[in-house]
Amino acid sequence: MDILYLLVPLSVVLALLVIAALGWAIFRGQFDDLEREGARILEND
Repeated sequence: MDILYLLVPLSVVLALLVIAALGWAIFRGQFDDLEREGARILEND
């Protein structure tokens, strides 16, 4: 039971870090042009 006092706050911090990383990627434009990047690997240089 004592381990829950460590694991619950640790999981909350980890979830907040994941949400912050996703928010950072969205606001930096990481997911703006998905179609272009998918087609880029098929083109010849």
